[in-house]
Amino acid sequence: MSLEHTNVRDELVSLTRTLVSIPSHRDATAVGDVIYNWIENNTDAVAQRDSHGNIIARRGIGSVSIALTGHHDVVDPDEQQVTDNGEYQLTKQNRRLYGRGTADMKGSLAAALLAFRDIVPADGIEVVFASFIGEEDGGIGAQAAIENGFSPEYAIVGEGSTNYAGVKQTDVVVAHKGRRGSTLTAHGEAAHASEVDCGINAIYRASDAIDILQELAADAPVASVGETEISGSVAVTEIDGGTAWNTIPDTCQITIDERTVPGKRAPIERAAVEGVTWSIDQDLPPMACDDPTFATAVTNVAANIHSETTPRKVTKPHATDAGWLSDAGTTCVIVGAAEPGEAHTAQESVSIDAIERCYQIYRAVPSQHCIDNNECWSSD
Repeated sequence: MSLEHTNVRDELVSLTRTLVSIPSHRDATAVGDVIYNWIENNTDAVAQRDSHGNIIARRGIGSVSIALTGHHDVVDPDEQQVTDNGEYQLTKQNRRLYGRGTADMKGSLAAALLAFRDIVPADGIEVVFASFIGEEDGGIGAQAAIENGFSPEYAIVGEGSTNYAGVKQTDVVVAHKGRRGSTLTAHGEAAHASEVDCGINAIYRASDAIDILQELAADAPVASVGETEISGSVAVTEIDGGTAWNTIPDTCQITIDERTVPGKRAPIERAAVEGVTWSIDQDLPPMACDDPTFATAVTNVAANIHSETTPRKVTKPHATDAGWLSDAGTTCVIVGAAEPGEAHTAQESVSIDAIERCYQIYRAVPSQHCIDNNECWSSD
């Protein structure tokens, strides 16, 4: 693909370096300022920033909108990822960039910004750039944007999809798991441990609930999305009960991590046996691309950009903002530079080649022709 900006690789590295250097684990305002000003100074779009800190900009005029979305908050850095002056450390080695946020997901965000600048939208297509805050806090920024009316027909979400089906390739995620975190609380009656019959042991009741959860885990739901399958899971991850070695416990709590799949949930309520109550603490929705033609079109674009490998449609094991967008009616796929095992680590890094591939994919897809009132996408 011929690039209008011949130094785009250098631009990608430079912009990634700029975005990564700005701390955004507690407060993403400063990096949001940089993104907002970059759009204003480098594109013909008008950027808007809502009260939450989300940044949204639009280019082109059309009845169909396709968004390039990401987030500019990160998790807490490791101490080795912070410089003496409080900025994040970024190093370059062996065609990779190292530092907090390189993979998750400021490398892909830089690719989306440059692609947004360089895209020539096909007739009838509006291109949208959106960077949310609070993805690492359960997607609070994406939820706020949706509540305020953010509803593109299509979205390419820049979370990781590189090296999922093979090395040196950026695949296309068509589905991912959600997460429902919940708590079972077993209630009993305290008594002295020397008089067992005078109390009701909450830990025993919790054990009965755990037996049921183990049965549910062995029969976790499976969903089909196009030609792919994605499996859910149920796991007890924490247990807390008892107050002393000589006291029959009157409460015991169990934390459950359930990975949900599109359209299906494990019946956790079955574990709420006598004396046990169930409460949901977090419910992050799964994502499934509801338009196989769009997913195929994006995969074809990715295949045209790769020279030695063939990207595939894949699934992703954890929740992203694509779940909230999909749940609100946006047709989503995920294409991003991060590889499995890179995000949130002390050695977090991203391939410069992968960032450049993402730029090319992001730039090419909105240039495809949307036929018959967004019913079909061509792969020319």
